Amino acid sequence: MFQEFDSLFSMMQVFSDEEKCINHFIAVRWPLGAVCPHCGSAEVYTLKNLTFKCKQKECAKKFSVRHDTIFQDSPIKLQKWFMAIYLITSHKKGISSCQLARDINITQKSAWHMLHRIRAAIEVDRTEPMTGVVEIDETYVGGKEKNKHVDKRTEGTQGAGSAKTKTVVLGMIERDGNLRMNKIASAKTEHIKPLVLANVCKTAKVNTDEGTQYNWMKSNYEHEAVKHAMGEYVRGDAYTNTIEGAFGHFKRSIIGVYHKASDKHINRYLNMFAWRWNSRDTGEGKRVNALLKASVGRTMTYKSLVNK
Repeated sequence: MFQEFDSLFSMMQVFSDEEKCINHFIAVRWPLGAVCPHCGSAEVYTLKNLTFKCKQKECAKKFSVRHDTIFQDSPIKLQKWFMAIYLITSHKKGISSCQLARDINITQKSAWHMLHRIRAAIEVDRTEPMTGVVEIDETYVGGKEKNKHVDKRTEGTQGAGSAKTKTVVLGMIERDGNLRMNKIASAKTEHIKPLVLANVCKTAKVNTDEGTQYNWMKSNYEHEAVKHAMGEYVRGDAYTNTIEGAFGHFKRSIIGVYHKASDKHINRYLNMFAWRWNSRDTGEGKRVNALLKASVGRTMTYKSLVNK
């Protein structure tokens, strides 16, 4: 039976054993009844151990509700998976693999893999173009040169030069609306323009800073540029404070919780953060159930994570 909950305590009361977790995930994944993930048939046998078998002679394969999900081939119980999902979706800055390992009594290596699997299930909704007032800015994610050993510092890495040693992130946020974040190769027009055109409606009003990489917008949008270099941060309805606030929140989560995020995995951290931001007014249980629904078709092996 489909269950609701609004706190970690109430969730653990609802999912007090593994069978209840499995039944809940079955209800979330197959609300109209189990469907064979191999052939798509809705005609299946329910076996005694909460697994299934396809009735089609051409298929006749056995499967569990974990098949073709982020939980596939994991020896960790769903009860612990549910706790991990609750913690990463509920905590505004997320949770580190070290902390999760202690909280649910697994190894740090397993916790790290779990968290990346969960992040891989996240896709920020980009089906609808961003409308209204949209703030756009870029930021640089990575450690400060002054905090590195002298022999590991790179000269000329202030301002735009930060791209030499840091990851460049483009952020777009609707005023009082949704956030989208992307890793980009550089803060140049050639890397910014395609993303903006693909995500922002032509009728939107766009606010940026005075960077020359945004000059092209004047012929595509109603565009306001705030002149930060001249000490201007607000001009009527023109400002980029909302996206800068989101950037600050994201960086504090990296510094305070994860300490660092590799360039290889940064997009998963960005998607997780933006998804959590966009669902900030959603109930705890609904966020967990939304992620459970998104977990289908998102298998990820440990080898794929560590391979260069």
